[in-house]
Parts: sequence; C-alpha cells; structure tokens
Amino acid sequence: MTSINDAALPYMSPEKTSLSLSYSAESDSRPVDAVIFAGVSLVLGTACRQLFNGTRVPYSVVLLVIGIVLGSLEYGTNHNLGKIGHGIRIWNDINPDLLLAVFLPALLFESSFSMDVHQIKRCLGQMVLLAGPGVLISTFWIGTLLKLTFPYNWDWKTSLLLGALLGATDPVAVVALLKELGASKKMTTIIDGESLMNDGVSVVIFQLFLKMVMGSTSDWGFIIKFLAQNSFGAVGIGVAFGIASVFWLRFVFNDIVVQITVTLSVSYFAYYTAQEWAGVSGILTVITLGMFFAAFARTAFKGDSYQSLHHFWEMVAYIANTLVFILSGVIIAVGDFSSRKITYEGASWGFLFLLYLYVQLSRCAMVGILYPLLRRFGYGLDWKESIILTWSGLRGAVSLSLALSVKQSSGNSYISSETGTRFLFFTGGIVFLTLVVNGSTTQFLLHLLRMNTLTGTKKRILEYTKFEMMNTAFKAFENLGDDEELGSADWHTVLGHIPSLKKLQGEQVNPHDGCEAGNVDPRNIMDIRIRFLNGVQAAYWEMLDDGRITQGTANVLMQSVDEALDLVSTESLCDWRGLKPCVRFPKYYKFLQSRIIPRKLVSYLIVERLESACYISSAFLRAHRIARQQLHGFLGNSDIASFVINESEVEGEEAKQFLEDVRDSFPQVLNALKTRQVTHYVLNHLNGYIKNLEKVGLLQGKEVSHLHDAVQSDLKKLLRNPPLLTLPNANDLITTNPLLRPL
Repeated sequence: MTSINDAALPYMSPEKTSLSLSYSAESDSRPVDAVIFAGVSLVLGTACRQLFNGTRVPYSVVLLVIGIVLGSLEYGTNHNLGKIGHGIRIWNDINPDLLLAVFLPALLFESSFSMDVHQIKRCLGQMVLLAGPGVLISTFWIGTLLKLTFPYNWDWKTSLLLGALLGATDPVAVVALLKELGASKKMTTIIDGESLMNDGVSVVIFQLFLKMVMGSTSDWGFIIKFLAQNSFGAVGIGVAFGIASVFWLRFVFNDIVVQITVTLSVSYFAYYTAQEWAGVSGILTVITLGMFFAAFARTAFKGDSYQSLHHFWEMVAYIANTLVFILSGVIIAVGDFSSRKITYEGASWGFLFLLYLYVQLSRCAMVGILYPLLRRFGYGLDWKESIILTWSGLRGAVSLSLALSVKQSSGNSYISSETGTRFLFFTGGIVFLTLVVNGSTTQFLLHLLRMNTLTGTKKRILEYTKFEMMNTAFKAFENLGDDEELGSADWHTVLGHIPSLKKLQGEQVNPHDGCEAGNVDPRNIMDIRIRFLNGVQAAYWEMLDDGRITQGTANVLMQSVDEALDLVSTESLCDWRGLKPCVRFPKYYKFLQSRIIPRKLVSYLIVERLESACYISSAFLRAHRIARQQLHGFLGNSDIASFVINESEVEGEEAKQFLEDVRDSFPQVLNALKTRQVTHYVLNHLNGYIKNLEKVGLLQGKEVSHLHDAVQSDLKKLLRNPPLLTLPNANDLITTNPLLRPL
C-alpha cells in the first residue's frame, strides 16, 4: 500500500523518461546545478518584485508565469538551457514529500507565528467551520460532480480523491496574496487561518482517500480512527513541542542567534516527528506550534531580538515563496509536456475549464451553506466579506505535491498511469487558473466592493498627519539649516527637491479645528480610541524591553488592550476592565489568618499576587500617561483629543487608588518592585553603553566580549534570583493590611 507518507523514490514519470532518455545518457549535470537554478530563481524573483512593486499584478502570479516559461523552454526546446535546465530537472524530479518537507515547515510556522493571537481567538470558530465542514463540503461537491459528468469511468473513491486534492485553499498562495493586497485585518485573519488549517485537514482527507483507493479497508471505524489520530495527534505533538521550546527559551538571555535557531529547528523537527515518526499530519503540527508560539512565546523576544526574529522569518518566507511558486510553474509546464497525449485532446482542455468552474461553485456552495453560522461567530461576516472569502480560494504548491504523489503511486491495478497523469494535468491547470484569474482580480474586487478605500476618519487622520509633516520638516530644517562648517541652506530649494512636501504647502489646515466636544463624530472617536490603545500597547512592549514588567504581566496587559479594541465602537476606553480580576483579592484570603499556614505559602498566595497586581497597576498608569502625551502632541488641544484623554484619566482612577492603598499599608512591596526595575534598567543601560563604545571604536573584540558577558551574567542572576521581600509575621501581615482583611 502506497501513500504520501510511504513515498521513498524520486518522482520520474515514464513519459518524461522517454523525453530525456537520449539526453540523460550523455548529460554532464551535477547536483550543484540545483543550487544554480535556486540562485537564478531568486534573482528573477527579486527583479520582478522590484519591477512590479506598486502595480496591481500580484508577485505570486508573476513567479508562477516565470516558472511555466522556464519549464516550457527546458522541455520544449530539447533541453537547451544548459546548467539552468539541469537544475530545473533536478528540482522537478524531487520527491514530493521532500518538496513539502523543505518548504512547508518554514512557511507555515512564519504565517501562524505572525498571526494576532486575539484575532485568532475571536475568529477561531469561523476558521474551524471553514477548515472542517467546509473542506468536507468542497471535497464531496467536487467529487460528486466529477463522478457524474467526467467521462473517465472513475469510481467514487477516485473522484473523491481528486476532490480532496482540490477541496482546500493553499496557505502558501493565499498568505502571499493577502500580504500584497493589504486586506483588512479581520479578513486576513479569517482567510489566512482558514487556509492554514484547512490545508492540514485536506491533506489528512487526501491521505484517507488515497489509502482507500490503494485497497485499504474503508469501514467507518477505520475512517474515524484515522481522522482522529491524524488531527488530535498532530495538535498534541505541536503543543508538546511548543511547551518544550518555550521552556527552553526562558533560559536564553539576549542571544538572538540561539532564539532564532530554536524557532527554526523546532519547526522542522516537529514536522518530521509528526509526519515520519508518528504518522500524523505534519502540517497541522507546525500550524499548532506556530500558534502556540504566538500565544505564549512572543514576549520572550524583546527589543532588537524581536525585530531580528521578525526580519529573519520574513526573509525565510520570501525565499521559500519565491522558490515554491517558480517550482510550481515548472511542474505545471512539465506536467503539460509529459502528458501530451492528454493535453493534445481538445476535450481535456474543455474539462479543465469545466473543473475550474466546479471548484468555484464548490467554494460558493461551501460559503453559502456555512454563511448563517459564519455571521454569528467571531466578528461576524457580511455579504461583501463573503464574496472575498469565496473568490480567495487559491490552490498552490501543496496541491501540486499531492498530485505528484498520486502520479508516483499510479501504474498499478489501483490507479492507472493515465489516471495519475490526468490528476497532475488537472491539478496544474487549476493551480494556474486560480492564481492567475482569482489572484489577479482580487484587488480589483476589493476596490469594486470599496473594501480597500480609506474611511472618512482615516482620511482626516491622514490630512492631519500631512499637516504635521510640514511642521516637522520645517523644524528639522531650522535645526540643520545653518552650521559652522557649510553655512546656510535655502528652504525653498529644499522644498523643490522634496515633491512630497511641496504638495503639502496648500494643505496646512488642522482638520480637527472647529469641532465641538458635544458634536464629535462617533466614528472619529472610535478611530482615535484605536490609535490611543495601540499607543498603550506599544508602551507595554517598551516597558517589557526595559525590564519594568515581566513576561507574564506583559501577556495580561496585552490581552486587556486586545479586548478593549473589540469594544471601541460601542464603549469608551475599557482596558482596565480586563485587569480588574488581577488586582482584586478573593475572599479565601481570610483563611490565611491561621498560624498553621507556612510562611512560604503566605508569600506565594499574598505577596506574589500583590506584587503582580502592583506591576499591572503601575504599568497601566505609565502606559496611559505615555499614550496621552503622544495623543496630545499629535492632535494638540483639539476637542477630540480631550475627549479620549478624559476617558483615559477616568480609567486610571482605580489603579491609582490601589497603589495608594498598598503604599499606605504595605510599602515593602513597592520598594521591592522598584528595586528590581531599577536594577534591570541599569543593566540594560550598561549593555547599551558598551555597544555604543564599540560602535564609536573605543572598545574592540575581547574587551567588548568581556564586559558584555559580565553584564549578561548579572542580568541572568537578577532574573533567576530577584530581590526578595522580607515578610513580617503572617498573622501581623494580614491584620495590619486592610487589603488582606477578610471581606
């Protein structure tokens, strides 16, 4: 019995062998030619990215066309591309499982790790609907239409096998498209999450039908066991690897090389463990791992480390995307040349376009059937978003790899060689049509539905930003416009060389002037609240980098902002609401009055909880103060700024009161917290000072390493053994502290 997991030999079709037999005998190709092809692909991809930047042509579509052209030139001109052609054939002959194993872990981890955790939580119901029932609906819809209308005498299992192969969107293609077009965050999360999850589900269903086609038992017990084992087993392995790697990262201090290596290695090792050792879905495993990292490990990367990690994975995803789409184009072209008997039949092309119609109809049917439920889960779904969701059903490299597996498994009593060739032909055609037709027109559809235009409030913010840009530019000119060495510069000449500023000269009008506080547009207020809360969240990240808050506190604070962002259209600022349970002490503390309770337990239940509450309250007040200053500096004394600033001040009253109570009754807690903060800040400052001395050339090599290691050693000691609080007698602590008295 053969499946995608059991494939062990490189793929080489009989037709392709006959095409290149004479050439292979005297070929001087070497494995290094594969590297040459990869380098040429990256050069072509980079050139196209630069050439088509700012146009409406999706980058992924251009890469696919390049791949088709290269594959057609190589196999249509009797191998006249030299070493590049050698590399094309080496890559095209790659085992389909290896193709997935090389590119998918990095692409899937990057996409799932970069997703917004709060958005995932809110949209999870919609994602599960689309990835579970949605894939089944598409599979059976396509399979049924194939069985009833295509003249190939396929049985139900074979028809459903092709339906499963084409029933799910491809994360590589969809994620690449959405990042280019700038769709809304909600739509991006839903479509991105659906494409990631349902691709894993579709591979599981594909493996199930492939086993059934190859003669495996097909009773309901086997089907349920197979699906449950692959789905829940994959999630379990992903979570296990996530826990182990996050635990490992807790012992890594400011070493970005180790942090990046951990994330890269664990994604591939988790994929291998699930796919090859446990026999479950490696795709679902890596997706689970990435989401686990997004939820629990994002605050482990601070400052420059997070930026470096982000840039690293962005580069990995770019390289993998470029190679994947060009290889997809090559495979499509080679599939065409290796199945000439089929492609030369006009009926085959007609059935390809009919299959494309079936794929679109299946997507429409799936979204239509699930629409009543999709409207009720998460953020909901309106009719415009449902249209985009329907049209974004792209297929890509994963479908092609699965089709190659079918082709590789053909030529026996279960799947004929002709059937395997038709699978590759139809899959390649659908990948090409969805990427070129759907991918190229999605931006136009967004524009037609007015889903990519600026709202009135965003236009006002943009106008005011332009207003401030001119003021900022003039201040910069005043600071640098005259010096001792070169003399002065002319402002009008400077403007002449900066067209973007020249256009702003006639737009210096504050769009918020003249607004009355009682008549402020609610939509405008909502937009300012969003920007204010984003400023609060940015302040939390800065405090985490400075050591003012811990990772656990940062996670709680970030979540409170995410929850408040969901309510900005209906309520005033309310991020303190999510923090209240963390600064209010439950009634069970009255039992701590007993003298038999160990002091360490009192410390854990009282002091650590109290310290955490103080961390949260002080960070909340500081972040709101920073955000208020930024908002005032941006909008000045406008009524709309005063409106939101007033909401922020009201929000902070309870936090201020809590800290005042702690200061009056238990000042040791605040003193211990401040000591930790100052110590952490001093060490970070020393670290920056050493880097600056190296930058200006006053320190070199071993000197920098010696001082840096000394500071890092102190930082590790601080994080592992922070200053401890000396506790008074437990009974005295409770009776003297009004916060801890029985309610």
